[in-house]
Amino acid sequence: MPANINQQLNKIACKVRQDILRMTVLSGSGHIAGSFSITDVLVTLYFSKILRFDPKRPNWDKRDYFLLSNGHTCPALYAVLARSGFFDVAELDTYAQLGSRLQGHPHFAFGSKDNLPGLENTSGSLGQGISQAAGIAWAMKMDGKNNQVFCMMSDGEQQEGQVWEAYTFINYHHLDNFIGIIDCNNIQISGPIKKVMPLRDLKLKLMSFGFRVLEADAHDFADLEKKLTHAKENKSQATIILASSLAGKGVSFMENDSKWHSHIPSENEYSQAIKELQIKEKSDVK
Repeated sequence: MPANINQQLNKIACKVRQDILRMTVLSGSGHIAGSFSITDVLVTLYFSKILRFDPKRPNWDKRDYFLLSNGHTCPALYAVLARSGFFDVAELDTYAQLGSRLQGHPHFAFGSKDNLPGLENTSGSLGQGISQAAGIAWAMKMDGKNNQVFCMMSDGEQQEGQVWEAYTFINYHHLDNFIGIIDCNNIQISGPIKKVMPLRDLKLKLMSFGFRVLEADAHDFADLEKKLTHAKENKSQATIILASSLAGKGVSFMENDSKWHSHIPSENEYSQAIKELQIKEKSDVK
């Protein structure tokens, strides 16, 4: 990846994180830590031509599908969709407001004028997005279509039994058009994953289910583009990318602190966080 592209993605990611902060502060609700940890992955997907889409035709039948299973991190997805041209960035200010298309957890209103362009699924209850993605991938296969299906999940979500049922389904049906991404930020609402319910050797478990498993630095755009491209070009088996991330990435006092899973910044904290992100946006420092 050329250095200037890397810098461009970093600037977009800084803007997205500022969007996330503004949205959560205006609404008084939201999940910052996880939204920040997946931001660079989403920016790479949508701005590096990994994901095939057309914001002017959100229902384009040749598009790739992106499903967010860990729905509490939707501020990141909303901001990326807006900055990708699916809807006006100004609409982000309506996040989690009564009647908004940008609910606190994504709401897919298929066929309705109230459906948010670019949104592919309803999510909130952890463990369900992977089953939705598996269903779409299977449907694409049965119809002989080349669309690929990406599904973002959290590492804490891997504690759900439904996830492992879906993994069995995906590999039984040889859904090589499925690409899973697990945000490995090592925290959940109750604290560090290793203290709540350790996942132990997640890579080995996934391989035993039949997946090709890649590992990536969730905050290295070049590495992300390489691994995502590699996954997309693989036509032999379903792939899962373990994206090692930092919860709260981008703001020093939020990083790796489970408090920020669902904590809303004070006025002073908000000002400090915005200042840090603006400095990084101008200096190209991640």
